[in-house]
Amino acid sequence: MLRLFKIDNGLIKEMEYQREELPTQILKADWIDAHEPDDEERDLLELLLHTDIPESDEVDEIEISARCFVDAAGIHVHPLFLSQSEGRHMTLTVACILQAKHLITIREGDLADFRLLRMRARRGHVECRSAAELLVLLLDQKVENHADTLEDIHRQLEGVSHMVLEDDASELEDAISKLARLEDSNGKIRLCLMDTQRDISFLLRHLRDRTDQTETLREIARDVETLMSHTTFLFDKINFLMDSTQGFINIEQNQIIKIFSIAAVVFLPPTLVASIYGMNFEIMPELKMGLGYPWALLLMLISGFAPYWYFKRKGWL
Repeated sequence: MLRLFKIDNGLIKEMEYQREELPTQILKADWIDAHEPDDEERDLLELLLHTDIPESDEVDEIEISARCFVDAAGIHVHPLFLSQSEGRHMTLTVACILQAKHLITIREGDLADFRLLRMRARRGHVECRSAAELLVLLLDQKVENHADTLEDIHRQLEGVSHMVLEDDASELEDAISKLARLEDSNGKIRLCLMDTQRDISFLLRHLRDRTDQTETLREIARDVETLMSHTTFLFDKINFLMDSTQGFINIEQNQIIKIFSIAAVVFLPPTLVASIYGMNFEIMPELKMGLGYPWALLLMLISGFAPYWYFKRKGWL
């Protein structure tokens, strides 16, 4: 699917077109957003814009030379974006090709950053003058989304912290599951921020003659530095809560083992007495005692209570 956008008096406007008008409209567009393009759309873009449209396995390569480079077709940047599916965060790579008159974005998934940018553009909240500025705006939108997600993770951590440190211990296993998901989300955001740092550094080198864009890129870089520090804080908090949760679980398990130990200490002496008088030897003086049975029961009771009383007095229980 191809979405075409035109910059008109500083505002981004989506272009409506018929299928037969697509070739001419592509050449007029300032931003071509290719969302899961089919083979026909790929061939058309390559023909009209004189560039190779990368496949999904090509944009996912991690080496810097494959993610940020310049060729005859323009400036290529492959930033990581954050996506959410079924309550879990994922990272998706978007191939961005910046030409003199066009910005081309090729992506396989539906991303909140693109939806939000389109919505803001429809409402006239986005000002833009060139394709290069549009790419910078996209990166800025991406960082803002990361900041909002980090704020949400922090709020969820506050809830988990209350669950671990103040609530009933029965929810500790649920807390571990939540902490694992939050740690995974925080790690993916940090990965996206690190990738953004690399992209900004690359663009600053190749857009140095465009003062407005370079200043905005430096502001984004400062925001990224702040968010990186925040992710470090969240990692520390998650690790603290994870250690605390595991510690409370160990304490709870130790209490259970302690109960079994007390039971073993209490019942072991009476068991010994019962075992002795359960022997089948013919000569046992107590067998002839009239009060032998009550005497054995009393002896078992005293032998069970005595160690409990001794340990209790020592403060071991």
